[in-house]
Amino acid sequence: MDLFKNLTILSLEQATVLPYLTYRLAHDGARVIRLEHPVYGDPNRLVGDNVLGEERMNTYFLCINAGKKALTLNLAEPEGQEIFRSLIQDLKVDIFATNQLPRNYRKLGIDYETLRAMKQDIIWLGVTGFGPDSNEGAYDPILQARSGLMELTGETEGEPQVMGIPLPDMGTSEHAYGLLMKALYRREATGAGSHIDLAMFESSLSWLTVPITLSASFGKEITRRGNTHEFFCPVSVYKTRNGFVYLAVGNDRQWKSMVSQEMFRSLDRPEYEKNEGRIRDVDTLNRKINAVTRDHTSEELIQLFKAITVPISKIKTIPEVVTDPLVKRRLLFSTDPVTRIKITLAPSPNMTPFLEESESQLSFPPRFGEHNREIYSERLGYSEGDFDRLREKKVI
Repeated sequence: MDLFKNLTILSLEQATVLPYLTYRLAHDGARVIRLEHPVYGDPNRLVGDNVLGEERMNTYFLCINAGKKALTLNLAEPEGQEIFRSLIQDLKVDIFATNQLPRNYRKLGIDYETLRAMKQDIIWLGVTGFGPDSNEGAYDPILQARSGLMELTGETEGEPQVMGIPLPDMGTSEHAYGLLMKALYRREATGAGSHIDLAMFESSLSWLTVPITLSASFGKEITRRGNTHEFFCPVSVYKTRNGFVYLAVGNDRQWKSMVSQEMFRSLDRPEYEKNEGRIRDVDTLNRKINAVTRDHTSEELIQLFKAITVPISKIKTIPEVVTDPLVKRRLLFSTDPVTRIKITLAPSPNMTPFLEESESQLSFPPRFGEHNREIYSERLGYSEGDFDRLREKKVI
């Protein structure tokens, strides 16, 4: 049963944190309508290559906006706020989400109190960098730096590094998704709406479970360790004859299985029998393992370690990830009805009933204001003359 097909989300969104959240909701089959300023729009529309040969549809935007509709609306104009109120009521919006700065909530007429007065059971979500009392701008790398994530990423003696994916953005999206599910359950159980404030900074901090406890409680220094693990050894990247593998020995039994193999037998020494001894000599041990692995192909090592049930993986390039059989069957797709260009999209965290029914196909990421006429004229009833006037005044 498709539980989300009648759910309407109106999102005043830009950048990554909210677009990824609403993209996840689109995977559930919810009707997602993104709002953008009619002049400036979402800056991410202008990032990346212009593969369609048209403005505001660059590649970076295409990655997380399939399955949505798009409206333009100037909420700084009184007439724009009037239209916004009509959208909330006439479209029976279930969830309103925004990543505007808090100082703009009341000014734009999008604050929770205003919307609750129009629709008692609305679920309101405001995503900010540092909480509803702060108007400090927050880009993902700034949050990585301030939360300590960057301090934990990089080589032991090297500089702090930004992570390979924007975890503060996408991690906050996932936390928001969970909070919305709780709010929907609460509304189903009690009929009440919800006011949710979610700070990207707090979301980012919540991933630091081990570092914060060990540092604050026991005074342990927690910092970046390159590819090694704080508590287990050998756990690292090892060079092979044709690439790299990541090997993870998680206990002493697995270590014994490893050193029982002929190629590693020289490492079967009393001081390495226990994990504590291996950790104590991690640098030397990793050099010795590398001296062995570099003489064998990744495929040979993977075959060996899988046979003795010790976790190992080739470090794959993104093209190799896409062709992995477990990935290939879960990829999503979207085809542009105008150019017929087909794009491949990352899998959803889980295959939803909607995605199964649609055979992993989502509608193409919407062009700037693509659904203005459909919603303003057909749903809200604006005449052709009114529509043209609003567009000329840049209200829509």
